[in-house]
Amino acid sequence: MTDGGAGATVPPVVLQYPLLGHFRARNSPARRVPSHGTHLMGTTYAIDLVPVDARGRVAARTWRTLVASESAEGFVGFGAPVLAPHPGIVVTAHDGEEDHLARRSQLALLPYMAGQARRLQDGPGAIAGNHVVIAIDRDGPFVLIAHLRRGSLQVRVGEHVAAGQPIGGCGNSGNSTQPHVHLQVTDSTDWATARGLPLAFRTPAGSEVPAESQIIHR
Repeated sequence: MTDGGAGATVPPVVLQYPLLGHFRARNSPARRVPSHGTHLMGTTYAIDLVPVDARGRVAARTWRTLVASESAEGFVGFGAPVLAPHPGIVVTAHDGEEDHLARRSQLALLPYMAGQARRLQDGPGAIAGNHVVIAIDRDGPFVLIAHLRRGSLQVRVGEHVAAGQPIGGCGNSGNSTQPHVHLQVTDSTDWATARGLPLAFRTPAGSEVPAESQIIHR
């Protein structure tokens, strides 16, 4: 694997899953690298985990699903516990961003996409929403857990967290169209220059599964 397009081969950072129950992978490096279509803000190997029910649904479908925005509260993932994927020190704990309406309809997505450039200009809070960054070591790497529910953060800057410790709730804040958890690993928290690093997940059985080769659904 290579890091952020630099060409150097680096081992993946091995994480635990930040969600319990059933979830799917979206915008994953299983499909393409960079997974979100850009290397900006260290998103090269980022992955989005979307909570679903036992039938694989993110939410019940109504007429609004086809033509309008929907309440985020009606989605399986909204408020679901989010766990620290790696032990370390919290270096960022950003809260206060609103949770948006959810948008599955193409019609509802049009005005949302029109605001993309403005969100980029408004900085990390507008993109990552409510988020936590964990430093694995003092100088990194750094794990970003983004789009958390407003008012749900359970950790503070300087706190040492253990893997699997609750850090907040899944939300729809920042650059998000439905409740999910955005996860990425970078070499820096200077988002203008940060490089994305490959990641893998440790399964409950203890084996390692590269993020690039899996679709998650537990």
